[in-house]
Amino acid sequence: MTYQELVQQIVNLQNDGLELFNVGKSVLGKNILATHIGSYDGVQILIQGGIHAREYITSLLMVEQARYLHNNNLVTNGGIYFIFLTNPDGAEIVLDGLDGIPCDITKEYITLANNGSLDFSLYKANVNLVDLNTNFDAEWGTGGQNVTCPSPENFIGFYPNSEREVLNLINITNRVRPSLTISYHSKGEVIYYGFTGESEEGLARDREIGLALAEVTGYTLIPTENSSGGYKDWCIRRFGIPAYTIEVGNINIPHPIGVEDLPLIFEQNRDVPLTALNQAIAYQNQIDIQSIKQTKKERKPSFRFFNFKF
Repeated sequence: MTYQELVQQIVNLQNDGLELFNVGKSVLGKNILATHIGSYDGVQILIQGGIHAREYITSLLMVEQARYLHNNNLVTNGGIYFIFLTNPDGAEIVLDGLDGIPCDITKEYITLANNGSLDFSLYKANVNLVDLNTNFDAEWGTGGQNVTCPSPENFIGFYPNSEREVLNLINITNRVRPSLTISYHSKGEVIYYGFTGESEEGLARDREIGLALAEVTGYTLIPTENSSGGYKDWCIRRFGIPAYTIEVGNINIPHPIGVEDLPLIFEQNRDVPLTALNQAIAYQNQIDIQSIKQTKKERKPSFRFFNFKF
């Protein structure tokens, strides 16, 4: 697959009647394509993929999820945002090499960081050699696998939220204020939940919703450990919402996972978006009920005094 073929898979959603829009641009000026399914009223969730360059299979998965939901009119309450390819520059490096980079110095810089190799099949970073999923301002720089110099993977950046692609996600998430987010990655067939400093109540909520996602996928639910700077982490820290990292693909499949594995991955994850939305709606309804009860409990009786004249 080439980078252009990957993008065309996203663009082809317009043939199904879906409207695409941009949520920003990459370092090299590529559009970050997204769509929305359902109503803009009510509970919203946000799903993003392709933040790691070699994991572009997640973008193809999300295309199939969006098409399935739209063509079957399954979203009848609330809405779902899909951000298909958060790191297009990185995906292009994996698929096409360095031909799309206009600056020779940048090409040399990336090649040097890649140990002089022109094999970029394991590349995770953006064009600035920053691992975007370590760059968010959520316990930034404290992860167990973080590195502090430019690298094809795990480089945290020179400061948090330094990358344009990270700011794109931050901006759209701040605008949407989703009730739940999912970040698609590969590989391992696991679902990570929770984050450092989250309350016991929040962790219990996240686990309960996570179990529903694990049930529909057949994946293993795992509490997060030694994670920092990820989009999931930032969403939990910033909004206190349930947020998940879902790793698709069998652990024994080599990176990058190819399109031949997409049918099984889609079968496992077909119902994830709708399950997540319904879980978020149920949780929001629970909050609303508790809020009403608390309001009634705290409400003081009011009296009207009438001045009668005889």
